[in-house]
Amino acid sequence: MEVVPMKPEHWKMVSTIYAEGIATGFATFETHIPTFDSWDAGHLEQCRFVAIENNNILGWSALSPVSGRCVYGGVAEVSVYVSSSARKKGVGKKLMKALIEASEKAGIWSLQSGIFPENQASVELHKKMGFRHIGKRERIGKLHGVWKDNLLYERRSKVVGAD
Repeated sequence: MEVVPMKPEHWKMVSTIYAEGIATGFATFETHIPTFDSWDAGHLEQCRFVAIENNNILGWSALSPVSGRCVYGGVAEVSVYVSSSARKKGVGKKLMKALIEASEKAGIWSLQSGIFPENQASVELHKKMGFRHIGKRERIGKLHGVWKDNLLYERRSKVVGAD
């Protein structure tokens, strides 16, 4: 398996994996797959990856800005999705490692994630990759009419913004 930068032509397989995540009910508040153009506009170009093995995409990762205000230019939100057929094989860890390295090269000093408490695989991945639990947003949003909590995780770079 190799992790490479995501390209527009990967979108068909990436969106299929995204749909699998949406179907779980504990990966995102999204309820439908956006168009590539919409997704593209909301994510940082230099921090998008896919894990590929035998020409199959096993998972994807990307960063999105948390705010348009310049003071938050070094803060980004993490997305990591792994195909149901590739879970528990280290795909998420490799994608997260690529995101962390690329984010630091891009001058990002803080990565954050909002994770549904039910998504224990994501919680464990974040802990393994040096994220710390910083809080919980209770009833932050509704998904299919049900209020959902979000656990907040953060990873501060030891390289960028450490001075």
